[in-house]
Amino acid sequence: PLMARVSALPAVIVVHGGAGAWQQDRLCHGIEGVRDAASAGFERLSAGHSALDAVERAVNTMEDNPVFNAGLGSTLTLTGEIEMDASIMEGKDLRAGAVALVKDVRYPISLARLVMEETDHVLIGAGGAERLANLLGVERRDPRTEYRVNLWKQAKRQFTEGTLPRYSKIMSLVRDKPEFQSSGTVGAVAIDLRGNTAAATSTGGMLLKFPGRIGDAPLIGSGTYADNKSGAVSATGTGEAAIRLSLAKSVCDAMRRSLCAQRATDWGIRLVNKRMKVSMGLIAIDRKGEVGASQNTPGMCWAFQNKRMKKPVADSKAKMLRIR
Repeated sequence: PLMARVSALPAVIVVHGGAGAWQQDRLCHGIEGVRDAASAGFERLSAGHSALDAVERAVNTMEDNPVFNAGLGSTLTLTGEIEMDASIMEGKDLRAGAVALVKDVRYPISLARLVMEETDHVLIGAGGAERLANLLGVERRDPRTEYRVNLWKQAKRQFTEGTLPRYSKIMSLVRDKPEFQSSGTVGAVAIDLRGNTAAATSTGGMLLKFPGRIGDAPLIGSGTYADNKSGAVSATGTGEAAIRLSLAKSVCDAMRRSLCAQRATDWGIRLVNKRMKVSMGLIAIDRKGEVGASQNTPGMCWAFQNKRMKKPVADSKAKMLRIR
């Protein structure tokens, strides 16, 4: 595993490609994908662009990569539909934007940024988000892939045949069978040369989720948070737990109370383990530019880059804090 704490330097980006039980044949593609995303985001930082530009670009790169559960390659709902969520936040003025339940937007994270910059709102969902995308000429595409459709068919067959007699059992299915894991929610956090922070998270959600279900990814304070007075956080895992714990904001508050990024993400995962005992991963960057990454799952593809590095370093695990 990577050493999650690095020297305090300006212009740093950290990305994740989702916490879960990554299948071995997809793991190398996940590591390559987060490396590419970190590189794309860092190019923006090193050219003097904002942390907001950097996290958007990094997430766009992963939304174009079908190995992840975001944008192209998103998971399907119980009824076989696509419903994608995303949010983005900058730490200077606490501006934020988010979308929920979008169906065919190529880059949900970019639409979330448009909500922040072009409307008076923070979160717009479903038909309203689709209308905004039409109004602003946002690019569309069908996010379905053969791989995700086949996973949905397998899971739906078990559900229909009664192998999953109650809907709540879907959570056990996703947790216990790696082939049904919806790992791949993506996120990025960064600090730029001006000391401004930003965070972004994008997801297709949980496999077989009930139509209309909204997880933590589009909820500011749950899956995404950034504040120059503390740092920036993106979460991945069981969204309901992140919502109930206001997890991203809680980890940012821990950094504001003087914990470095690594200790803050460790604290956040221990909190999840103690209160919820569900799958979760976290990445963070504090206001000094130090990096944190922790998870309680078998894997979490992640990568980071700073000014002293010629290229990003990527791995399939951060600091492991097992559920006990």
